[in-house]
Amino acid sequence: MVILGGGPGGYEAALVAAHLGADVTVVDCDGLGGAAVLTDVVPSKTLIGTADYLGGFETAAHLGVRLEDHEGDELTRARAELGAVNARIRDLAEAQSSDIATRLGEVGVRVVRGRGRLVSATRVLVETDAGTETVDADVVLVATGATPRVLPTAQPDGERILTWKQLYDLPELPERLIVVGSGVTGAELAQAYLGLGSDVTLVSSRELVLPQEDQDAAAVIEDVFRRRGMTILNRSRMAAAERRGDGVVVTLEDGREVEGSHVLIAVGAVPRTEGIGLEEVGIDLTGSGHVDVDRVSRTSVRGVYAAGDCTGVFPLASVAAMQGRTAMAHALGDAVTPLRMSAVSSNVFTDPEIATVGVSAADAEANSDIEAVMMPLSRNPRAKMLGIREGFVKLFAYRGTGTVLGGVIVAQRASELIFPVAIAVQNRLSVDQVASTSTVYPSLTGTVAESARRLHPTQR
Repeated sequence: MVILGGGPGGYEAALVAAHLGADVTVVDCDGLGGAAVLTDVVPSKTLIGTADYLGGFETAAHLGVRLEDHEGDELTRARAELGAVNARIRDLAEAQSSDIATRLGEVGVRVVRGRGRLVSATRVLVETDAGTETVDADVVLVATGATPRVLPTAQPDGERILTWKQLYDLPELPERLIVVGSGVTGAELAQAYLGLGSDVTLVSSRELVLPQEDQDAAAVIEDVFRRRGMTILNRSRMAAAERRGDGVVVTLEDGREVEGSHVLIAVGAVPRTEGIGLEEVGIDLTGSGHVDVDRVSRTSVRGVYAAGDCTGVFPLASVAAMQGRTAMAHALGDAVTPLRMSAVSSNVFTDPEIATVGVSAADAEANSDIEAVMMPLSRNPRAKMLGIREGFVKLFAYRGTGTVLGGVIVAQRASELIFPVAIAVQNRLSVDQVASTSTVYPSLTGTVAESARRLHPTQR
C-alpha cells in the first residue's frame, strides 16, 4: 500500500492496512496529521476553547460569582496574550503529530518525507530532499487534502492579509479583524477572536451567517454574534483586500470600504489534486478538481482509492478517516460498510455550538412524510443551572413509524450531545425507543428524550 498524504484519511488508512497485514508506505510533505492537526482543526478548536474559557468570566456574574483582585476590586475583564496562546497551539499540534508518527512506527508503517506523484496505477515517484525514489504499489490511496482558496484580488502576505493557516504565527491579537466569509471556518474564527478581545467585522455574502446550516440555528448564532458586539455585513461581497499603511482595507463590490488591522480570508478551500499525475493515469476528477469516488472510496482506476478533502465528499476529518479506513478494508478484502452520509454527524464550534446529523429542515419541508419538533433549551433545568440561555433541540422522524431521521442541537458542547441522535439515525431507532431510554435528571440530554416523546406516533 502506498498512501499519498499523512492527514486523517492517510494515517487512519495506514493503521488499518498495517493491522490487516499489508506493507504500508506513507508519503507526506506537510507533517503527519496534515492540515487537520497542524493548521486547521486542532489549532482552531484550541483557539476557540481559549476564547470559550474567557467567556466564562461573563457567565460568572450571571451565576452570582464576583471576581476580585487581591485588593477586593471587582475584575470585569480578562485579557488573552495571543503570543502565548499561539505558542501553546503550535506545541499541542506538534505533539499530536508526533503521537501519530509514534503510532505509525509501532505498527511498522514506513513514512517518507516528500512529494508523491503517480507514474501509473501501481507506481509512485517520490521527490525528497535526498533525490527521487520510486515505490511500487498494489494499491494507492490519494489523501492529499485541500488548501485555502486564494483570490487574485486578496493575496495573503502572512502578516495582515491572512488565510486560516497563517493565524497561528501572529505575535499579537488583531485590534480590528475583518473576516471575509461566513461559512463554518469564518464564523468559528470570527467568534473566537471576538471572544479573545478583537473588534471583529464579518463580511457575509448571504442573508444569514452559516448559510449551509439549519436556518433556525444560524439565526441563533447571528443573534449571539451581534449581541456580543460583532459587526456583520450581510449580503456583502468582497471585491479586493489590500494593505494600506499599518492596516488593511477591504473593498466591497458595492464600493464600500471596510478598514481594519488584519483581514482573514475564509472563502473555502481547493483540492490538492494538481501535478500529482491523477489525470495522466486516467483518474476522473470533478469540475471543481476533486477526485471522483464511490461509497467505498474507489476512483475510476482499478487499485487507486482516494479519501478526505481531495474528494469533496464532506470536508470533515472524521469523514476523511472513515473513507481511508473503508478504502483499505475494501482493498484488502476485509468486511466493509459503504459510507452512509445520512448518518454522519458534524459540528460548528461556535458558542453555542451547532451539531447536526441526518436529514435537514429543508428535507423535512420538501417531504410531507417527515415531521419535526423543536424544543428550546431555556426550559431545561440543567441549562438554567449552567446559565445557558440560547439553544434548542430539533428532531426529525417519519410520520407513522416514528423512525428517527435526523436532528439539530444548538448548545454548549452540542458536539457531545448529538451522539445519541447519531446512534438513533445510524441504527434506525424509533422515537419511542429514544424516549424510553433513561436519561439523567437534570441533564441537557433530557431535552433530547422529551423531543422524542413529542414525536410519538398517534392516529391524529
